[in-house]
Amino acid sequence: MSATPQPRPYPAQMPDSETLRLADLVSYQPGTVVSRILLKHAHGNVTIFAFDARQGLTEHTAAFDALVQVLDGRAEITISDKPVQVSAGEAILLPANQPHALAALTPFKMLLTMIRS
Repeated sequence: MSATPQPRPYPAQMPDSETLRLADLVSYQPGTVVSRILLKHAHGNVTIFAFDARQGLTEHTAAFDALVQVLDGRAEITISDKPVQVSAGEAILLPANQPHALAALTPFKMLLTMIRS
C-alpha cells in the first residue's frame, strides 16, 4: 500500500520528481533583473534570479540567513561592507541581519535559498 501524497500548504512552481537545469528556468532580459519563485513555504523559499550585466540589488538586510548558489556568470556581493567576487559553481552565505548588496559583473544567474526558522 502506497502512502497518499499530502497537499502542500503552498503551490510548487516546478514539477515534482523531475530533473531540471536550474539555469534554464529563467532567462536574461536586457537591462533588468528577472526572478522566479521555485518553491515557497512558511519556513523559507527558493528563488532563481537572472541579472543582466551591471544590474544588481541595492544594500538591504534580511531577518534570516540566505544561501546564494551561482549558476552562471560573475557578480560582486558586498556583505557588511566587504566585497566578495563570486562565479559559476560557487556559493556564499548571506548572514541574517547583515547588510548586503549585489552587482552583476557579467550576465549572472543565482539560486537563492532563504530559511525562515
